[in-house]
Amino acid sequence: MDRSTWWKTSISDISPGVIRFSGYPVEQLISSNEVGMASMIWLMTRGELPTVGQAQLLERALVAGVDHGPQAPSIGIARMAMSCGVGIQSAMASATNVLGDVHGGAGQELMEIFEQILQDDRELSVTVAEKLQELRDQKRYIPGFGHRFHPVDPRRAPLLAAIEEAREQGIVQGQVLTVALEIERQLNEGRERPIPMNIDGATAIIYAELGFAPVLGRGLFVLSRSVGALAHAWEESGSGMRNKGPEHRSILPDYIGAEPRDVP
Repeated sequence: MDRSTWWKTSISDISPGVIRFSGYPVEQLISSNEVGMASMIWLMTRGELPTVGQAQLLERALVAGVDHGPQAPSIGIARMAMSCGVGIQSAMASATNVLGDVHGGAGQELMEIFEQILQDDRELSVTVAEKLQELRDQKRYIPGFGHRFHPVDPRRAPLLAAIEEAREQGIVQGQVLTVALEIERQLNEGRERPIPMNIDGATAIIYAELGFAPVLGRGLFVLSRSVGALAHAWEESGSGMRNKGPEHRSILPDYIGAEPRDVP
């Protein structure tokens, strides 16, 4: 095989004195007042620059997911890793490595559900009801709804308002938003204590409305949460504490094993 074709990419064009991303010279991207980090994420994953409205909506979702304090496993792990004397990049990697199906993956799962529902030609209420029943039969959580900490996730309202505004401006179509609200409506029928949409649900709507593939929804959340991991790792580095565990050292885990016994 010709070694010159070992790597092929449509993303970056690099040669001595030249750096271009999908054809755009990096010096122009740097100098443009219209190109921020959200626009660069869009360009690198989609191959084109977004409109101003698209970039603004994407940035709102990215801002919303940066942090949820040390009680979030990813952030707590970043701080613990930093107290072990590793570099800040290792602390950040430790945080993002636990962003899997359970912690951080709900957005991708919900985006996949959106796709399945939108591909069904039946009445929306019927399709949603069937999907919810399927998830219940499988004893699966409904991804993107409810929160173990917040009765109502404070990030829900501003994100949904941003999506509705974007729909009114023609930036997004609003089909995914309609599906998500129908899921929320049916999920809460007859409930005394509602299960409102959380940040995973709201950001999943944004990413899906903007045309990102579900797997990129998880990647975008990882990018967002990396900011929180960086901040908390840096803060922890100045604490002077070493080898911090998940609980204070005065708290020992409950032992549930065998009673004390002698070796035979």
